[in-house]
Amino acid sequence: MKNNICLDGVVRRFVILKNTEINRKLSWSRVLHPFQASSLSSRMDDTEVWPEIEKAAAEKRRELVLHGPAIDQRISSNQGLSSSIYSLQLLNYLEVSQCPSLTEIHADIQLLTNLQSLILCRNKLASIPHVIGRLKSLKVLDVSVNNLTAVPEEISQLPELTTLNVSCNSLELLPEGLSRCSKLSTINVSKNRLTAFPPDLFSEGLDLLSTLVASDNCIQELRGDIQQLAALKVLDLANNKLNEIPWNLSDCPKLKEINFRGNKLSDKRLEKMVNGCQTKSILEYLRGKGRGRQVEEGGDADGGRQPDKKKKQQQRKRKEKVAEEQEEVEEVRKMAVRVLHVSDAPTALTVQVSADVKDVRPYLVCCLVKGMNLKPGNSLKRFLMAQTKLHEDLCGKRTIATIATHDAELLKGPLVYGVRTPTQLKIVPLGRREMTAVELIRLLHLEADELRKQKKRQNVTGLHKYLQLLQGKSQYPCLVDAEGDVISFPPITNSEKTKIKKTTKELFLEVTSGTSLQTCKDIMDALIVKMAELNKFTAEHQEEAGSDVESDAAPNPSSSTETSSQLVIQQLRTTDQDGNLKVVYPSKTDLSDNINNLTVIW
Repeated sequence: MKNNICLDGVVRRFVILKNTEINRKLSWSRVLHPFQASSLSSRMDDTEVWPEIEKAAAEKRRELVLHGPAIDQRISSNQGLSSSIYSLQLLNYLEVSQCPSLTEIHADIQLLTNLQSLILCRNKLASIPHVIGRLKSLKVLDVSVNNLTAVPEEISQLPELTTLNVSCNSLELLPEGLSRCSKLSTINVSKNRLTAFPPDLFSEGLDLLSTLVASDNCIQELRGDIQQLAALKVLDLANNKLNEIPWNLSDCPKLKEINFRGNKLSDKRLEKMVNGCQTKSILEYLRGKGRGRQVEEGGDADGGRQPDKKKKQQQRKRKEKVAEEQEEVEEVRKMAVRVLHVSDAPTALTVQVSADVKDVRPYLVCCLVKGMNLKPGNSLKRFLMAQTKLHEDLCGKRTIATIATHDAELLKGPLVYGVRTPTQLKIVPLGRREMTAVELIRLLHLEADELRKQKKRQNVTGLHKYLQLLQGKSQYPCLVDAEGDVISFPPITNSEKTKIKKTTKELFLEVTSGTSLQTCKDIMDALIVKMAELNKFTAEHQEEAGSDVESDAAPNPSSSTETSSQLVIQQLRTTDQDGNLKVVYPSKTDLSDNINNLTVIW
């Protein structure tokens, strides 16, 4: 009798659980169009509804971000994304990133017809489904850092597409028909295996294209019809196989920034210029070549014959122009950074790394920089914008690494890089009062929700877009000074205590990463190169710049090779808790493979 009662209870519990599961699936089917429900029903029988997806459905969210090891583990167990994600019809922003187990996207992605941004970066995607062309509202497509060997031609059927990022893949060709995406403003195809651009890329159909990044490919030719890109502002073709730059490039009316470094050009004078000169000088040189060609053909701008006297005058002006450009090249080559050995500054800051950061954010590189002139005009603003751009590009929106800059005179050493729990980590964030990490994260979430309501869109800007990087972490990394104050909370913010200003004379730079030590070094290299370029720009365009640079920016003032724009990099040691050396930056192997116009003086 007792056995029968026990068995009866088990059966009842099984029936209740089964009915609960059926009801849950029915509730999902109610939010779907009939044909969508039928297409997903068979797959949903075998698929668990993830809590993030369930919450997005319940709250009718328009934004969903899935990334990191926990999501990757689910994808691996499920052999793909949960099929329930394709039922979220209201989504206009979907991000699935940093999941090596994600190798394909199901064709049901076509059901998300309201998608405006699809971010699938840093996975292992081998292909993009052809049905991508049915997402007619899509504006941003980012499939960077995957294993793609081809992009479907159906991408050309996206009429609202403004941004296409397929960088860091293995593409050998781009699909033809991109000119039909008439709203395209940014294309990034860097770090692939492209040998040429599609024939219709340089057409009047792309009259809004302002940024074209195609560095680190195998492109052999840049056609002269590039001048048809009337809105082009940024063109990056560094590290390709070009041997000519068409003079027609100078006819792009809005072109402000070009990069052809790393190409072996047949015009050696031009090659020197692209490795060192400002965009304006290069375009002037190309423009001169265009005029020279017209002269050689025996005609002026109106097609008539020019008198011999006029020819001689133009030839003389061209020679004078070339001489000026050569002088400019020589001046650019003076851009240098001087490295002070750590032994030359026995009282220099030291940074100790605690063992407990190993499982949180283990890698750190630091140095001191003197001679950065932030006072004139917009020099500070340009520096901060450059840092933001590095965060967006090289740092992978802070997923790869995070840069922090401090006023070194406000630091109290030695510094300790360790971890604290969210309730114990206290910081005075930039422009805010002191608060714990828990309070800061809660406040940023509230601000993000308010921004979404005000702007009537789901994706947010500023610090709010980095909150996802802390999800699931029980401890947060932080850099603490000798007074016990947290001066840096990567990847979110710095402290107001060490905020840089126009009057800052010496900067403390830090780069942290969970990827590798070499990643930190590479990004620090890029930051210093950018600082050198900005400092030189300030020296050339601001009359008061020279008077604002402190005398310690040039330790050897008698040297005739030094200029007021020179930076001085002080090596810093990073040690473990026992005082054992972990890294010294910069070392002899750092800052060695950068642009040709930067000279490192040891």
